[in-house]
Amino acid sequence: MRRLLAALALTLLAGGAFAQGFGVAARIDPAQSRIADEGTGVRIGLALSQGVPWRVFTLDAPPRLVLDFQEVDWTGLTPAQLLATSRIGGVQFGTYVPGWSRLVAELAAPMAVGQAALTLDASGVARLSVTLAHTTPEAFAAAAGAPQDPRWDLPAPATLPQRPKRQPGDPLRVVLDPGHGGIDPGAETADIDEKGLMLTFARELQEVLVRSTGFEVTLTRDDDYFVSLERRIAIAHEAGADVFISLHADSLSEGLAHGATVHVLSKDASDKATEKLAERHDRDELLAGVDLSEADDEVTSVLLDLARQETQPRTEALAHALVQGMAEQGGPMNRRPLRAAGFSVLKAADIPSVLIEIGFLTSPRDLRNLRDAQWRAGMAQGIRNALVRWREADTALRPLVRH
Repeated sequence: MRRLLAALALTLLAGGAFAQGFGVAARIDPAQSRIADEGTGVRIGLALSQGVPWRVFTLDAPPRLVLDFQEVDWTGLTPAQLLATSRIGGVQFGTYVPGWSRLVAELAAPMAVGQAALTLDASGVARLSVTLAHTTPEAFAAAAGAPQDPRWDLPAPATLPQRPKRQPGDPLRVVLDPGHGGIDPGAETADIDEKGLMLTFARELQEVLVRSTGFEVTLTRDDDYFVSLERRIAIAHEAGADVFISLHADSLSEGLAHGATVHVLSKDASDKATEKLAERHDRDELLAGVDLSEADDEVTSVLLDLARQETQPRTEALAHALVQGMAEQGGPMNRRPLRAAGFSVLKAADIPSVLIEIGFLTSPRDLRNLRDAQWRAGMAQGIRNALVRWREADTALRPLVRH
């Protein structure tokens, strides 16, 4: 039933939509869109300025309903305005991948799709209606799962070409990972969000690195769209990265978190605050319908651990250098600037990988700094200086590393 709904939605509209060659997104009508109780179930009603290909499916652990579109401009709509039922725990919507949009509804309890249809009125306005009815956890789990579609899925695993050995004069390949994006805004204030701020900073840092020569820089995203944690790691491997740096400016509702921190991978969080951040960051993967929590098989786990025996000390040296470099530019740094946690985005076993929280949106001082282009330029320069020093030290130690 799930795959049938997805296939029917795309089949009924795809021919007409692609033939018309939509160059602009369908616009949501916030006043005519609502998720509300209907009898013992829930009805999702969305009003769009035009018909677009769409699909609906469910995901388990936790239970979610996903609506995908090509594509929707959500301007003017807020979750609070859309959501009018306690049977839906939360809702997020936005760009998923370029050209495609996604809405994810967190279900308070398992519910099955009863009816799903998109109709067009005489003026061309499209109305999408999806009804949900309660079901058992067992039936929900059996029906859940994303349909296979090459426009959405990652490519099949392939053998990557052997990277040529790095020569002393080669540029350092840096992959910058602006956190969040698209449907996932990250931390938010009344007028700024983490995804936009980190994209701005990543571009600024990229320019500093490229202008100083000696660096090749790749961004995991260069616009406002969603990139899964799995894909971010794949991009680093495709780029032949020497270093992977994930950039964030999060928020913590508890405590007085402020100042920059640098995180490295660890099975256990170094403190409660870092544990909460790791939970927040990895929870974002629910938007992609991918669960990265499954353990590796025994052989793979051993191989990864062997790779990390070399990578981990290099990563820790990189983290120390970054803390020193940013502190020399005035920081401010957190009173415990070096931390560790099981961030999934840091799990590339063969690439030194760190996650930098350059500040916290919940700290008034940090927020002022993050808005200040001159302050961000200083932090970018500190990161650049740290990478130069780290590379010099790392190159000197390479002959001593066990091969």
